[in-house]
Amino acid sequence: MKIKSNILLSAIAVISIGTAIMITGCEKDNVNPDNPDGIPDQSIAMSDTDLKDAADFAVLAGSAVTNTGETRITGDLGLSPGTSVDGFPPGEITGTIRINDDLATQAKLDATTAYNDLAGRTSTDIVTLSGNIGGLTLAPGLYKSTSTLAISSGDLTFDAQGDANAVFIIQIASSLTTTSDRKVILKGQASASNIFWQVGSSATFGTTTVFKGTVLALQAITFNTGASLDGRAIARNGEVTLEGNVIVKQ
Repeated sequence: MKIKSNILLSAIAVISIGTAIMITGCEKDNVNPDNPDGIPDQSIAMSDTDLKDAADFAVLAGSAVTNTGETRITGDLGLSPGTSVDGFPPGEITGTIRINDDLATQAKLDATTAYNDLAGRTSTDIVTLSGNIGGLTLAPGLYKSTSTLAISSGDLTFDAQGDANAVFIIQIASSLTTTSDRKVILKGQASASNIFWQVGSSATFGTTTVFKGTVLALQAITFNTGASLDGRAIARNGEVTLEGNVIVKQ
């Protein structure tokens, strides 16, 4: 009986070690270990940024807007100072295309002001993020990355914790990317209109990504096939590239 008990205990130990290794491996796949272990709540609330005339636009670009496929945009499409908007049709817009008119020009100026406002925000509660943030749940407040951010190997959740007016600001020094099929999920009355992504270079959304929030990128924004956005895509200097997407201004 003693020998059998020892064998049983050894087997359990082996299984336990194997399980621990598997769980640890899953965590590393889903969340960058450099990120906080459990995102803390922030006591300092953020206010939104005033987009002014830029708020009317679902898509706003600096150099060009290019579309292939049956993209559907709800909200205005604007371009300034570029002159090239291609692919409408087959793309459809429930709104107005504005190229270098007074409203588009002012909207670009307002977008620059909003971008600078977001980039300059500070807080004693700021949370630093890095690498892959897929799998995390973010509470309201201010987040900062000193390099690139990606949403991969897991979805990202914004939890407003019951406050429909809660604001989330994510400052990204370089690029923002998502891999195919990744989702941004809203929880606890979180609203896409209260999520702001300040991107220091370009943003790229993978195939069939479901994204939320206003994206203000210094350079370009690229939507791969089937990606969708509830919010706004604003590229200050570069191009917005579309490919069979759904963008709804929020």
